[in-house]
Amino acid sequence: MDHFALDIGATPVADKTRFRVWAPTATSVEVEIVDAGPLKTPLKRDGDYFQGLVPAAPGDCYWYWLDGTLRYPDPTSRSQPEGVHGPSQVIDPTFAWTDSQWRGSALEEYILYELHVGTFTREGTFEAIISRLDYLVDLGITAVELMPVAQFPGERNWGYDGTYLFAPQNSYGGPDGLKRLVDACHSRGLAVVLDVVYNHLGPEGNYLHEFGPYFTDRYRTPWGDAVNFDGPDSDPVRHYFISNALHWITEYHIDALRLDAIHGIYDFSALHILQELSDAVHRQGDSLRRRAYIIAESDLNDVRVVHSTEAGGYGLDAQWNDDFHHSLQTLLTGDQSGYYADFGTFSDLVKSFQEGFVLSGGYSSFRRRRHGNSSAEIPPRQLVVFSQNHDQVGNRMRGERPSEHLSAQQLMLAAATVLISPYMPLLFMGEEYAESAPFPYFVSHGDATLVEGVRRGRVEEFAAFAHQGTAPDPQAESTFLSAKLDTEQRLRGNHSAIFKFYRELIRLRKECAPLANHSRHDMEVVACEEDRLLAIVRSVDDEQVFCLFNFSDQDRVITPQLASGTLRILLDSTGNYPSGSCVTVYSTRPKTFPTLAPFGVMIYRKE
Repeated sequence: MDHFALDIGATPVADKTRFRVWAPTATSVEVEIVDAGPLKTPLKRDGDYFQGLVPAAPGDCYWYWLDGTLRYPDPTSRSQPEGVHGPSQVIDPTFAWTDSQWRGSALEEYILYELHVGTFTREGTFEAIISRLDYLVDLGITAVELMPVAQFPGERNWGYDGTYLFAPQNSYGGPDGLKRLVDACHSRGLAVVLDVVYNHLGPEGNYLHEFGPYFTDRYRTPWGDAVNFDGPDSDPVRHYFISNALHWITEYHIDALRLDAIHGIYDFSALHILQELSDAVHRQGDSLRRRAYIIAESDLNDVRVVHSTEAGGYGLDAQWNDDFHHSLQTLLTGDQSGYYADFGTFSDLVKSFQEGFVLSGGYSSFRRRRHGNSSAEIPPRQLVVFSQNHDQVGNRMRGERPSEHLSAQQLMLAAATVLISPYMPLLFMGEEYAESAPFPYFVSHGDATLVEGVRRGRVEEFAAFAHQGTAPDPQAESTFLSAKLDTEQRLRGNHSAIFKFYRELIRLRKECAPLANHSRHDMEVVACEEDRLLAIVRSVDDEQVFCLFNFSDQDRVITPQLASGTLRILLDSTGNYPSGSCVTVYSTRPKTFPTLAPFGVMIYRKE
């Protein structure tokens, strides 16, 4: 049963619409229905809120008037059909769902696929994604993660500049488009994760300042004003953001929320907003008889994020582990610029495989202080790992993908490192076939001053990389269009080989019992730093799987001390040994393991 009903914004009630808005400093608030002439209907004050029933129906557009002179869209708008500066629209929240039997997937089953709605297909809409869902199912994906879809300025944006957190982007297909996509995902057994931004709002179309103290100058974020989660009048602000989370879980049947950059969420109150948010989402999931999760992006390396509230934590379900990516990236590329300065040794990757966080309380040269705590005791399902994501690709000057710098063998090695790990794996759209299109930063702001500021900021950010050329113009439509995927690449050359490798890796992760076991207790990590060899032994009952990784550019001979007897080859990234063939390894003969090619991966099962 639905125990949550959105009590702010515009909600149809019989033949009218109930409007409710927080405006603590306003003397009066009126509603103007756009097509009903100049008539304005005053709302009644209820504490710091204004509310009332107004003759309006779904589809009607409206404005709020503050103190009779200031006209703004609704902070809790469910739809902005004319963009961030246009009127809000009354939306009927009901929808003809077909997923009544859907209960969600367990975290252990999540194989995440992060995508950007605008560039994943040529059309760039929710509807167009539906035609690609069977492709994702065939690949083996179990959870689709959408980059933010809250209404942002124009039609081109990563989504982190959203200003109407309750309104799905109009150019993507609006509310009904998103609901159709979620319903279609569930019909195919795919969970849906939605990226939401609660640490700031975008600069253009952000009218929340006019309604109340949603923001504070006590803290600073790199992206905009910090949200007022713990200062005077913060209770309604917290209510606003928690209502937003419950809105997505309830009205849109979203399975999990990915909270962007929680290190930019500041709260020193006794009940942290993350704990209150997590509790509310989990209770709502229980009432809906569906699994509902919260996954955090965090650079804090702090296990309190996922520790239970009983253990003094915030009770979130999982968090991203950038250390795994950084260890892998520096090992394959040698890049130690910026935050990569803390990584680069083979032992970093070994530690990340064994524990999760690499920076677990020791000194960080990049931060010039100690950083993090140990994640060795938390379940691996609570850490999300990846070799690519929107940040790690898109925050490069040209937004180029790893395929521009790495060979096909290195790309497959990176994929296996992620997918053979016991952690929750995430793929970034197109990586499964080494998509050649970049993912540069792009916007379509309408404010010329803001556009110039963004351009100047990108130039300054990459001033040290001038020898590589200039950063693409973030405002240019051509920059956005350059990021469109061409999934037909998966049918050609190395793209095809990489795609088949990904698909087989995912199949093995799901079907091979030791690889499907998300536990460190049945995993042995054996490393030879000198030869840059990594062996992972995964076991369940009497079944044992050996995964060998060669991070060097030389052929390597594996000693039989790791295993002996008859081993069946499950996967060979070089294609030299067919899957299903067997080798016999003798403990007394050192060269009976097949030679492991440069950057090669081989997976065996002991017979």
